[in-house]
Amino acid sequence: MSDLVRIARALISVSDKTGLVSFGQALAERGIEILSTGGTARALRSAGVAVRDVADHTGFPEILDGRVKTLHPLIHGGLLARRDNPDDRAAMQKHGIAPIDLLVVSLYPFETVLASGAGFDDCIENIDIGGSAMIRGAAKNHASVTVVVDQADYAAVIDDLAANDGATTAILRRHLAGMAFGRVAAYDAGIAAWLDKTTGETAPRWFTLAGTDPLPMRYGENPHQTAVLYRIGNARPGAGTARQVQGRELGYNNLNDTDAAIELVAEFERPAVAIIKHANPCGIAEADSLVVAYGNAFDCDRISAFGGIVAVNRPLDQPTAEQIVKIMTEVVVAPAIEPAARDVLAQRRTMRVLETGGMPDPAGRGRLVRTLAGGLLLQDRDDSRITADDLSVVTRRAPNAGELRDLLIAWRIAKHVKSNAIVFVKDGASVAIGAGQMSRVDSVRIAGQKARDAMESLNLPGPRTVGSAVASDAFFPFDDGLVAAAEAGATAVIQPGGSVRDSEVIAAADKYGIAMVFTGVRNFRH
Repeated sequence: MSDLVRIARALISVSDKTGLVSFGQALAERGIEILSTGGTARALRSAGVAVRDVADHTGFPEILDGRVKTLHPLIHGGLLARRDNPDDRAAMQKHGIAPIDLLVVSLYPFETVLASGAGFDDCIENIDIGGSAMIRGAAKNHASVTVVVDQADYAAVIDDLAANDGATTAILRRHLAGMAFGRVAAYDAGIAAWLDKTTGETAPRWFTLAGTDPLPMRYGENPHQTAVLYRIGNARPGAGTARQVQGRELGYNNLNDTDAAIELVAEFERPAVAIIKHANPCGIAEADSLVVAYGNAFDCDRISAFGGIVAVNRPLDQPTAEQIVKIMTEVVVAPAIEPAARDVLAQRRTMRVLETGGMPDPAGRGRLVRTLAGGLLLQDRDDSRITADDLSVVTRRAPNAGELRDLLIAWRIAKHVKSNAIVFVKDGASVAIGAGQMSRVDSVRIAGQKARDAMESLNLPGPRTVGSAVASDAFFPFDDGLVAAAEAGATAVIQPGGSVRDSEVIAAADKYGIAMVFTGVRNFRH
């Protein structure tokens, strides 16, 4: 690969005109001939930049409503010809092919059109063909051609030209070629995913992930690991789309925990607050106001809340912010933050503060992806929603109105707790949580111990689990877990059912006077 390649001729065809005029002017000032098409040519000419139409260059007009403009041997020959290959040079001379040294293309805005809710035909017409073909050709031949697919790289090209007397370096061309192939791959992946969705395809033969706008993290799960956040198009609001308005650089764990927090708090219609530690909730509550919900969530496990993540499902207000800053909190995330609340949070300058601009729809469809050694594991998001009508009462006593409300809240929380998950709820707030144990009865026992610890720290006469409702994310395989919940003071239980020992568990519930309902739905979270 030759190092320096002088640019004498450029082809520019961009749907996104940001920075176009100043870039075109900078090229023209160096005496670079500019070929262009349609709106790009008009925008440059209106700014006084000399442009030659591609149709004049090829001697062939645009046809098929502009579908065919650049698909021509004089264009692709100019991009693909190897300048150091005698046969290629002979073919160029024989057929009158002029070299094109710089290609600048931003593809038709398929992603934007799709996100706008446009119809099928409009989306089809916004699939770029000529642009993608030129990008691939120029990127393949980056030994001789500089290719630009993003206006963010205009400055780098201008700087390289200035530093090298009108030429670009091999390292820049290779860097830009990599981005060009990445852009086309991401573009095509979006189109393929959309087409698969329109046909109901859930397991396409080829599956591709695409992300953009890389944001390096401080480090990964541990300091010796690197990590990067990539954003995806048409995404639900949440941790991946959030805007950081305050605090230190984000880390992998910060965002992982923030995602868990915002997804959990989005389950609630009333004002709600979730406090997360290591991707598990240590407190969640709903109330008539955020400040009350925060207090109730905090009281669930004050020790674990230290250094945690706080998520709210309403614009964060000043009274709630004043409670949050009383302890060390790693991240605060909200759909919006009121100015007075922002002033309060500024007292903790290192605390990371994120605005999502909205709440993720808990019932929104989507796919979750996990990497394995040698593979990708895909599944649908757990968008299950259980209402009172979905429940089957299996005990002699049915839950009363208060128990029923707390059972449904406990079930929503349990969906976001690592399995085996046990969640005790009383009066709309979690009062004890047991998470991630290999034995379900151990999760119950840990939750009970947490409740006793909270009793001491809050100086209460008894554990808050007394009179509570408890959710189990999967069935009780034996009656020991239910007995432990009853001994902790639970009066109502919600679980999927389906164990071969359901009758024993039901009998134990009846023995303790517990009301138990089955959902028929399991909510494992690994």
